[in-house]
Amino acid sequence: MSTYKTILVGIAFSPTLKQNLFEVLRLANAFGSSLVLVHVGTKNTQKEHTLDVLLEEFPETRPKVNRRWIPGNTIQSLLQACKEEQASLLVLGALKREGLLRFYVGSIARKLTRQAPCDVLLLINPSIERVACQHIVVNGLEHSKTKEAIKTSFYVLQKLKAKKITVVEEIPEENVAIKVEDDQSLRKATIVKERIKLREASRVRNILNNIPDPLKKDAQLRIQPIFGKRGYSIGHYAKVVRADLLVMNAPQMSSVWDRIFPHDLEYILSDLPTDLLIVRNE
Repeated sequence: MSTYKTILVGIAFSPTLKQNLFEVLRLANAFGSSLVLVHVGTKNTQKEHTLDVLLEEFPETRPKVNRRWIPGNTIQSLLQACKEEQASLLVLGALKREGLLRFYVGSIARKLTRQAPCDVLLLINPSIERVACQHIVVNGLEHSKTKEAIKTSFYVLQKLKAKKITVVEEIPEENVAIKVEDDQSLRKATIVKERIKLREASRVRNILNNIPDPLKKDAQLRIQPIFGKRGYSIGHYAKVVRADLLVMNAPQMSSVWDRIFPHDLEYILSDLPTDLLIVRNE
């Protein structure tokens, strides 16, 4: 688990600039981080003045803030800045391609989550006034990176002073492997599902037992198994329970097929249910 010592944020001079800026300033304070503001585009007096005014308006103590102006391709410029600044967390809000009027996150987020050398946080509801984080949902699927993702979620929970955390185990329906045709097959399928739930819960508890007690202190913990399509199911669950933050593993690209067929994360990025933290765990 890495701590967020340096937070880097891509900023655009969009209608949501103040919300995004205040949100990341509060995050930097919460994590005790330094903050790097990166604008992919030209530097001019008007933009500098706008940032000066907004920083002065921030009502809390300001963290250490550095500004960078990098012309060129949005994705490559942000990746370059992350490496040069040794960022541990990249934050994305509304990004505007220089010279165009449309605002977007999706296409940039997909590429950056594959290539960023650090964790990535996507903000969909930035706020000028602080909205407390209450409930974090984290994936608990059987994967080599899941342990670190769960550890990171407890670290974030402590820093944001959240109270509730739910570990969601997404279990593909095909794991049951029983076609339900009558009452007898239904009973068999139910028994198989219960056995899978017990096995998965045991696996997750083993992970939780190895997380330092200070990180788990006062946390309201729940383990929630869900049968369904990976990515889609946890995204739907996070939306239904109105989670404030969803924590997921970064996608792991192993072949050309990974770039053709959608990953678990692709379903979530296509319809973000809440703010999304993608844990790299390199």
